[in-house]
Amino acid sequence: MAPSETETRPSEARRRLLTTAIKTFYAEGIHSVGVDRIIAEAKVTRATFYRHFPGKEDLVLAYLQAADQAIRNQVDEAIASGLPATDAVRAVAAGIAQGIQSPGFRGCAFLNAVAEYPDPDHPIHKAVLAHRQWFLDTIITLLAHIQKTQAEAAAQHFVMLRDGAMAAGCLFDPVLICETFLRGVDGLVRTHAARQPS
Repeated sequence: MAPSETETRPSEARRRLLTTAIKTFYAEGIHSVGVDRIIAEAKVTRATFYRHFPGKEDLVLAYLQAADQAIRNQVDEAIASGLPATDAVRAVAAGIAQGIQSPGFRGCAFLNAVAEYPDPDHPIHKAVLAHRQWFLDTIITLLAHIQKTQAEAAAQHFVMLRDGAMAAGCLFDPVLICETFLRGVDGLVRTHAARQPS
């Protein structure tokens, strides 16, 4: 038996709730935005909210899942482009730089969220760590295609460059921050490609 359209497609009310959460949580922080505000701005009833999200934590997890999926799509696009691995790494970095220079940029949604949920056992903290592990693993794989020697160390370096650019990009001139970030990634890629196989 085929699933009904309502089972396969999220409801309009759920979409509005999530869109509102994405916008407000990212712009203002998670703890500072209450459920009542999300309900009001999404123009749904309290019962509708709780039908889709049993609590605020569930909405926060859906917000992070949406952010995770957007980043995965961007990275997948860079990888699927058929570019050599060196250029795919640079394309991932270029996508990050583009995000940093976009209007309303407020840093990394995941680093912002984990700052509000420092308990390592909290589901939101765990969701942040899972996203970051996926990202690191993906960069390790890309860099290993260039040169297996020290691919993990190079990927950790890439992630630190990214984290620094994301933090600085909302504090200082994002154009200059991105130039520095992309120059750093380019140097990292060239150094990594020149490593002697172990």
